[in-house]
Amino acid sequence: MPSFDIVSKVDLSEVDNAVQNAMREISQRYDFKGSQSKLELAEAVITLFADDDLKLKQLHEILQGNLAKRKIDAAMLDYQKVEPAAGQSVRQRAVVKEGIDKDLAKKIVKDIKGAKMKVQVAIQGDELRVTGKKRDDLQEVIQFVKGLDLEQPMQYVNFRD
Repeated sequence: MPSFDIVSKVDLSEVDNAVQNAMREISQRYDFKGSQSKLELAEAVITLFADDDLKLKQLHEILQGNLAKRKIDAAMLDYQKVEPAAGQSVRQRAVVKEGIDKDLAKKIVKDIKGAKMKVQVAIQGDELRVTGKKRDDLQEVIQFVKGLDLEQPMQYVNFRD
């Protein structure tokens, strides 16, 4: 029986490359001269340090632009609350989301079953396995899930005939 997996993964080495490129860009930009702004990546958490809120917004744009160049969807980042740091400076953490959490997995399964598609969906840890009798049914499920308004990007891997 044909099957495939719905996953939500990101290549952390590509995220590291994007952060390094963003740091290089920050060091060369005129508007960041003399600024203490920087980005740090540690265990799937990017920490943004900026002198003020305006510089923090610019850091967001630079980071998202570099992620896009590396073909990483910016929706993979979960921005936390902005925290005040020493003096006027601010700090913000951005967690790189990996895997499909239980609530989102249950929502996807419920939506697929609600659409009356001829497939079986099983939750396997942080991914979903979709099995059907025909390849066309599986492709229909992929199009359906792409049409759903999900808060994180999905990949469709491990297609087996």
